[in-house]
Amino acid sequence: MTSQPRDHIVRSHDEERERLIGEILRMGELSVAQLEAALDVVERRDDRAAGHIVANDEAIDQLEREVSHDVMKLSLRGPLARDLREILAALRIVSDIERIGDYAANIAKRSIALNQAPALPVAGGLARLGALAAGQVRDVLDAYRRHDAAAAQAVRGRDAALDAEYTRLFRELLTYMMEDARAITGCTHHLFMAKNLERIGDHATNIAENIWFMVHGDDRLPPREKADGTNTAS
Repeated sequence: MTSQPRDHIVRSHDEERERLIGEILRMGELSVAQLEAALDVVERRDDRAAGHIVANDEAIDQLEREVSHDVMKLSLRGPLARDLREILAALRIVSDIERIGDYAANIAKRSIALNQAPALPVAGGLARLGALAAGQVRDVLDAYRRHDAAAAQAVRGRDAALDAEYTRLFRELLTYMMEDARAITGCTHHLFMAKNLERIGDHATNIAENIWFMVHGDDRLPPREKADGTNTAS
């Protein structure tokens, strides 16, 4: 008889934990959908759709507030060490997801300004970079859903490819600006959007590292390659 209240508490805790994971995944799916929609409006030069994406950013912000509140409620139930790691990781992950949503909205805003200038032949590079970033976010969310530290580390390892593509596009845009002064405004908007995508890759990497922490605690992370060459003189 005495075990029934305890069983109820454990069951309630597990249910809240599963609900929290579902909320975080829903928030993540919304953010990556925003990103993919933003990349689409850049390609289609659709101001109206871009405005909808910017307006929808508030939905992600609201979800972050709700999830953070639910995380704090769960933390008050006297969790064990593994639960504490999961709670701390959840707080960090929702913050990263919120920033991904912000960057997607920033890309949409830039696209509206970009549409005032002629289309640039280098726009395909932005689409390639965006596909890499969106793929990282989708895959790291799947790793979080499965609590799969190895899959998260695979996503983390792919960030070097995104950095290399960002560096390539950065240099291509600078070259195009030097060759044709009329392209400076459009290329500048592309540079900002490319940087937003590179930062989205960084946030996907942060999520991967928090999945590792959630599963393995303070065990040392494997080293990873970095390939952002935009800060070098060469």
